Amino acid sequence: MTDIPIPEIVAELRSARRDWRLAQGRSLEPRGRDLPSREVLRALLADLHGLLFPMRLGPPELRQDAEDFYVGSALDQVLHTLAGQVRLELRHTARHAHLSPRETDARGDHIVRQFAWSLPATRRLLDTDVLAAYHGDPAAHSVDEVLLCYPGVHAIINHRLAHTLHGLGATLLARLIAELSHGATGIDIHPGASIGGSFFIDHGTGVVIGETAVIGERVRIYQAVTLGAKRFPLDAAGQLKKGLPRHPLIEDDVVIYAGATVLGRVTVGQGATIGGNVWVTHDVPPGAHLTQASAQGGAAEPASVFPSPSPSLIHGVSP
Repeated sequence: MTDIPIPEIVAELRSARRDWRLAQGRSLEPRGRDLPSREVLRALLADLHGLLFPMRLGPPELRQDAEDFYVGSALDQVLHTLAGQVRLELRHTARHAHLSPRETDARGDHIVRQFAWSLPATRRLLDTDVLAAYHGDPAAHSVDEVLLCYPGVHAIINHRLAHTLHGLGATLLARLIAELSHGATGIDIHPGASIGGSFFIDHGTGVVIGETAVIGERVRIYQAVTLGAKRFPLDAAGQLKKGLPRHPLIEDDVVIYAGATVLGRVTVGQGATIGGNVWVTHDVPPGAHLTQASAQGGAAEPASVFPSPSPSLIHGVSP
């Protein structure tokens, strides 16, 4: 491999980095890394799981009479590490927002303090999710099995933590946590999505929940479900408009079966059931049952009511 021109490749890579930084209006002055670290956040998540559920997700040698000591020690380390990562994000953002280092550090301290105080409520909310998974799956033999084994439970733990950070303004950290969770579980939940208690994702692989989705209480969804956007409006300059409400509203006690797709700012009413592989782009009334016409064996509503990529195969069916 001695014939590979390493110095020339290094020089070309340096030139590519320089061109990118100039195009983005960034400084060429040498400095250290100024963005949060995926590796640090991965370890941070493991510690957060442990201090939230010490006897199940904490150290294997932990005894119950030492729980408080472990939780206190882990929490101190987590908050110290989190503070460093929050400051990195805020200082990076401050270059564009023209905030002083003193202002960014004060804001970072506030975020970490609020996050710390949110953890007891997060634990209580997660308890409802664990119970929902246990009661919602006949294959589950115990809540311990659910907590140790189910990817949907680990995804919602990560989401609850990321959602808190997102709401406090640490949006990049929240997105990094969401993507680490996505890689580990196959479940893609944007940290901006609002999800009520007793939420259960069964199996989970391929689930996508968009940024502005709002999910109520006691909702259950299965693998390959998408709660996505239908269209992406542009501004006067032809750029995508950011942050607009564009994902579904899922009311309480809804069940969405495998492969279903719900797109746009539509409402799925309380107690409705969306069958497998159904494509929904219009509001669904409370208590409705939507299935594929071929599986229902009855008359289907017109395809224009619940459009799909293949109207001849997938239709909305009233109860």
